[in-house]
Amino acid sequence: MKRYKREDPVSYALGITLTFELLKFAPETARRVYIHSLMEHGESYDKLMSLCKDLKIETVFSDKPFNILSQKENCYVIGEFDKKFTPLDKNASHIVLNNPSNAGNLGTIMRSAAGFGITDLAIIRPAVDPYDPKTVRASMGAVFRLNVSEYDSFDSYVQNAGSREIYPFMLQASKKLKDTDFKKPFSLLFGNEATGLDDSFLNVGTSVIIPHSDRIDSLNLPIAASIALYEATKNTDF
Repeated sequence: MKRYKREDPVSYALGITLTFELLKFAPETARRVYIHSLMEHGESYDKLMSLCKDLKIETVFSDKPFNILSQKENCYVIGEFDKKFTPLDKNASHIVLNNPSNAGNLGTIMRSAAGFGITDLAIIRPAVDPYDPKTVRASMGAVFRLNVSEYDSFDSYVQNAGSREIYPFMLQASKKLKDTDFKKPFSLLFGNEATGLDDSFLNVGTSVIIPHSDRIDSLNLPIAASIALYEATKNTDF
């Protein structure tokens, strides 16, 4: 075993909570589960072993993977899984991230998207790795509940997304969030953490701004995305 690299076909869910999310929502991708010698036997352990047995997932009792993959002292379970990129549902609403660069931000947005019922995520490259263990951890396992697809350009995404309304979120936009009527299926589009979306996106769909006081320059990406996700889905009966 070696340290995780983006080009690897597999990634890792670090911790028992994330491993349970993997086994529950994406069991077809799970390869094996590593268990540390310090893992306490009890209800969680028994549940994990039973689930692995039912799913026919290999369990490996070894401390070595933890020394290589995890720097957290209290990580005693690691789930190894195949990365999975899935074509997005053309009839569903999407969240689209143009060149996201931070694993924590991406994982947080994944969790918000799943929480508000948007389960199709498009990522425009270059971008942070959606299956980096840091992203998986920040998503709290929500990545296993999403359809994730990467594209080389925004135009490539549009060509494959089907007919839909697109809402780029930009500081330059004239349409306020509270005045926006989101028509399904829609795509909520966000730019890079540092640069946002450039002016060319003002010509794409209906650009939207989230108004805020002059006490800040801007909202950070995961907060802006979460606010937009809430507003766009607020009439959904979850």
